[in-house]
This record gives sequence, structure tokens and C-alpha cells, in this order.
Amino acid sequence: MKLLWLDLNSSYAHSSLALPALHAQMADEASAIEWHVVSATINENAGMVAGEVYRQQPDVLAATVWLFNHEQLLHIVSRVKALLPSCCIVLGGPEFLGDNEAFLRRNPFVCCVFRGEGEEAFPQWIALRGEQERWKEIPGLCYLDADGRYVDNGIARVADFQHLVPPEKSRFFNWSKPFVQLETTRGCFNTCAFCVSGGEKPVRPLPIEVIRERLQIIHRHGIKNVRVLDRTFNYSSRRAKELLELFREFSPDIRFHLEIHPALLSEELKEELKHLPQGLLHLEAGIQSLREPVLIQSRRMGKLADALEGLKFLCALPNMETHADLIAGLPLYRLSEIFEDIRVLAAYGAGEIQLESLKLLPGTEMRRRAEELGIQYAPFPPYEVLQTRQITVDELQTARQLSRLLDGFYNAPAWQGITRKLILKYDMFLHEFLQHLIQKGWADQPMSLEKRGLILYDFCKQQYPEYQLEASIAWIEAGMSLKKVPAETVRTKRQTPPEQWEVLYGEYRENLRLCFLPSGEGENRGYWFGFESEIQKAEPVFKAKN
Repeated sequence: MKLLWLDLNSSYAHSSLALPALHAQMADEASAIEWHVVSATINENAGMVAGEVYRQQPDVLAATVWLFNHEQLLHIVSRVKALLPSCCIVLGGPEFLGDNEAFLRRNPFVCCVFRGEGEEAFPQWIALRGEQERWKEIPGLCYLDADGRYVDNGIARVADFQHLVPPEKSRFFNWSKPFVQLETTRGCFNTCAFCVSGGEKPVRPLPIEVIRERLQIIHRHGIKNVRVLDRTFNYSSRRAKELLELFREFSPDIRFHLEIHPALLSEELKEELKHLPQGLLHLEAGIQSLREPVLIQSRRMGKLADALEGLKFLCALPNMETHADLIAGLPLYRLSEIFEDIRVLAAYGAGEIQLESLKLLPGTEMRRRAEELGIQYAPFPPYEVLQTRQITVDELQTARQLSRLLDGFYNAPAWQGITRKLILKYDMFLHEFLQHLIQKGWADQPMSLEKRGLILYDFCKQQYPEYQLEASIAWIEAGMSLKKVPAETVRTKRQTPPEQWEVLYGEYRENLRLCFLPSGEGENRGYWFGFESEIQKAEPVFKAKN
């Protein structure tokens, strides 16, 4: 049997674990199966990808369907079915965690879909592929039988998660990406109504020794970044501490990216986090909203006061960066509150503030209760919320554009410092700057780092002149051209050091190329920047003021 896996990702930086996870379990059957893979991104031409699949002439075409590849994947596999009528198309993934009857009737070219975890169910289906009368024995399988009746076998859960063959042992594990994913736990203790893991019980953790062995494999392949898939990371402080001690063993060779629940930080865990090596962790702190009624309605566990205290602690840690996320479109969450919450997160010093729009995913409680909660959402992927009782259609578009503002300015290290100061200094800065971007037609346009710096400088010059100097300093320290407008007052020719200055960073050497930015507090008062003359480094290596 020739089985072809269609590996369709949002970009070449991403890679799904589904293929290696399934293939690793099928060593005994591997000799009877001829495995092939076609990899592509959602930006490629559907006809070209379908043609590549067609040339392989598979008996079975399998793929994982998720939020952002759903539409393009159906365009591809429908073409494959037209070209190869006898090819059996089987799909799985998070898009099938809800009711699948309508999908199967709407897309008759799909043979069946898997709901839940496939490592045990998929090999069962391979063994029974030609005996549809026995498909009812396969957990999680959904299909239309020979008489057109919908058959739903519930949801598949792997009973013995720790004894699965790890995906890293499959020849299809992709080691060429900038990061790999490591699943250390299945299931989630939390009950978030908007999340597909909200009802995923029981929680099944891998033993620490098993995780160590897998990290050793990852380390041998020279991987520098690991995204830890563990939604329950600090539910147990003891286990979280054990994991952090394990991660420390791979410092400084590997950096770990993980999600942490700020409301569940014990004092013991805080001490452990304080003393980790610089840069070992990159943290995503799930917060969603800083409003108690919103969190209660969303069934998010943990007290808001504890979450805020934990988040403030995490953001203050100098040895790691913490990102915080908010979700527009949650029930009871108003646009005015989103603006206020962003100011709070900026005050905490969040490394990034990510503002996403709520998506009502298949299989989630919030999707099932959408009408009751007053949520209107798009019927097709990505199922984004269009309106709630508390936020209008136009306000959700404003939130989307506000997200782009945050990504372009606050989340860009070059402009974060001054953007944070403006957010905290002026209650209406975000409103006014966003309106400026919208009026100029920039809010939805991709912009280079330089373009964003020019916009920010010009806005400060016009609206907040007391921050014009700060904008110039940010421009210089970002390594931007000293010939452009934000450096209009900079003196670059034949600058010599003053008799006294206060060094802010770096070490002055005579071979540095100096420039001087007047502060406006006197003809020769201002900031000094030193640039390397012998190497092509745009950013200054020295800064002082007098």
C-alpha cells in the first residue's frame, strides 16, 4: 500500500508533529506500507501541490487539518480525488474535535476523519482499511457508512501516553526547522471554555527521565530552540521545579519556550525561576483578560489577583522574557477594557503584548454555547468572533488594528522603550496613535522597521514634542541611518569628547566614530554615541551624556 502524507504548513518555519508521531508507532506495519511525503505551505498554488501528489499515485492520502491550513488543504485534496478517484482520503487534527457529520456530507471526497489522538487509532484503521463494517471498532473515527449513515465513534484518547514511541525516532521527524516541539504532557487541568484542551482529561505527564532522553536526542541534532507543549506546566510546583532543573542541564545550548500560568506560581517555584541562567526560558503567560467577570465566564481557573501578582513577578525577572496575551471577543470583555489592560501590561514590563481575536474552535464549550453567550462568529475557518453583546463589529476591527499597532511598535525591540513610555505617560496615546495610523492608511499595511521608526518620530514631533528627543535616541540605537529625519539634529563630523560625561553603556575608545545629539538643554549638552569604525555594525556600542 502506498500512503502519502500531505504536510501542509502555514510557513516553512513550522512543522507538524503528526506524521512522525503516527509513523513512529507503526514499525511493525512499515514493511507493508510505502510511505511518501509532499510538503508545502498554504501560500503555494493548490493545483501545483495536487499535481505533485498525483504523480506519486497514492492509495491513501492522509493529512492533519487545523485552523490555518483547512481551506487550502480542501482545495488540494478535492483536486487529488478528482484525479485519483480510487484514492482514499483520511484526515485528522483539531478541526475535527466537534460534530463531523456536516463536514463529511459537504465533502464527500473525504473517506473518514479522526477525532482525538491518532497514535493508536490510525494504525488500527490501516489494518482494517478494506473492512468498513469493522470501522465501528476504531475509537475516534467518524465516517458515512455504505448506506450513507453517519457513524461517530467518539473521541480517541491514548491510554498509555508515556509508552508511545517518541516522534523523534521517526525518519520523518524534521530536524531542519529553527525549532522543534516537545510534548511533555497530554491533557490540561484547566477548563477554559474557548480552548480545545479545556475538556481534555485526564492529564498524562511523561516521566522526567523519558523527557531527558528525548532532549538528549534533540541536543545531538544541534537544535537550539525547543517549544515545550505542556499546558499544565506549573499546575504541580514539584513537577515544574523538576522540569526546570532538567532544562538547566542543557544550558546554554538549548532555549526553552513554554506556557506558564501566572496565578499558580508558588514561592518555591518563584525562587527557582529567579536563579535560572540568563535566556534559558522564553515564557508565555496566559492571562487573556484582566477582568474577573470575563475570566469567570471563560471558566479560566485561578484568581485574578493571583494572576496579576504572578504576572508582575514574571515580567520583572531580568533573566528571561515574558510575553502576555489578551483575547478580544471574549464574553463580557469591552474594547475600553482592552485598552486599559494593555496599559497595565505595559506597566508590568511585559516583553510582548499579544492581542488576538477569539476564535470559536470546534469541540469547545464556548462554541457550543455561542448563542446563549450572545456570540456571533464566522462559520468558516478561522471561526473568528464577529460580535458579542459587549463588543461591536467595528470595535473588533479596531481591536484587530490595535493588535497590529502592538506588533509593529511595542513588540519591536527597537521601538518598545519609547512606545511603552508613551503608553504609560498618556492615557490616550494608544487611541490617538491608532487613529493616526488608520487615517494615514498604515494600520493594515506591512511596514519595515525603518518606516515604523519614521512614523513614530513624526508623530512624537507633531503630538508629543517632549518625546521627540527620545524618539531620536531610539532611532540611533536601532542602527537607523543618521541621514534620515529622526537624526536631523545629530552632529556627525569631527566630534570630540567633552571634558566630562556620564557613561551609560559601553567603553569609549579613540577609534570609535562619535556623534552628538543635542538635548536642547544647552548648546553642548546632550547624548554621545560611539560606533565601531572597522566593522559593519550599525548600532552604537557606546553611549554617554553630559
